[in-house]
Amino acid sequence: MDPASQDINLNSPNKALGVDRTDSLSDVPVEGAMANPANPPPPGLTEEEAEELRTELTKVEEEINTLRQVLCAKERHAAELKRKLGLNPLNELRQNLTRSWQDVQTSNAYLSASATLDDITHSDAYKKTQETLSQAGQKTTAALSTMGTALSRKIGDMRNSPTFKSFEDKMGNLKYKVVGQRGNGDAVSSPTDTTPTQENPSF
Repeated sequence: MDPASQDINLNSPNKALGVDRTDSLSDVPVEGAMANPANPPPPGLTEEEAEELRTELTKVEEEINTLRQVLCAKERHAAELKRKLGLNPLNELRQNLTRSWQDVQTSNAYLSASATLDDITHSDAYKKTQETLSQAGQKTTAALSTMGTALSRKIGDMRNSPTFKSFEDKMGNLKYKVVGQRGNGDAVSSPTDTTPTQENPSF
């Protein structure tokens, strides 16, 4: 097959098929690009006006496709430049956030809100509220401290009570029955375990 005989028109249905140009197949016009005798022009338009609009539509669609290709090439080029500069998406996001925050700080709404907040913090009502909350915090801290001291004292008194001593003795006896005379460092075996443990097992 001769390469010169291949159809290289990208809009052709014969592209990349290696069809000989001498065949009876020819390029089929794109749908809507030519006037279709079965579809009359829309009401209010003459055939010539409809044809002009179709031609313009075809040109605009071709321009859109060209612009898409150019945009794609520019995006690839920008990505390559960013890669060479060592800019990764995280750095770019950080820069965008910083730039956005600077834009917010210089915006009229932010400056107005900041001025209003500054006015509020210098107002008498704000100062009184702040003093009241500070006093309430100090009183709450003092109350919690007093309650903690009272609770510690009560627990200390309870530990010295005969009821607690009796409970503590019972728990000690229970531990002795479960663990036995072994020290704290020895392993505890199950009460249902019938195999004796060896002190120095042989390997």
